[in-house]
Amino acid sequence: MTTPPPQGNPFAQGQNPYAQGQPQTPVPPEQPRRKPSFKTIKNVVIVIAVLTVAIGGYIASRDDADQAAVGDCLKSTSSSSDRMEVVECTSAEAEAKVVKKIDGHYSEVTAETECRKVEEATGFYAETGDGAEFLLCLGDV
Repeated sequence: MTTPPPQGNPFAQGQNPYAQGQPQTPVPPEQPRRKPSFKTIKNVVIVIAVLTVAIGGYIASRDDADQAAVGDCLKSTSSSSDRMEVVECTSAEAEAKVVKKIDGHYSEVTAETECRKVEEATGFYAETGDGAEFLLCLGDV
């Protein structure tokens, strides 16, 4: 008579007589997702608003007169006749061409005197006060 092979103790701890070959590792339960707090949402909205204003201001200021260089053409802004902005010289809106740009503070009298020294100049535009102060001597387009 033959004796069956020894099978060990099926009731011993750590052994599972029904296991399928590979040891099972416990999977931790998935953590529930936290909803963003009101404070987080508010901060994100504020950052987006600030960036939008900053980018809009930058884009709007790219064609201001303080960005003008010699050879650029200008037109008066529609919002006020004492402000000018850069336009294409081929544009029908072009009113004057920059023939000289000088940094510094100029009153109406000193600006006119300075631009009279420039042969091609027929007018001037001076910007003073907050920000950059400069004088543009203007000629015909």
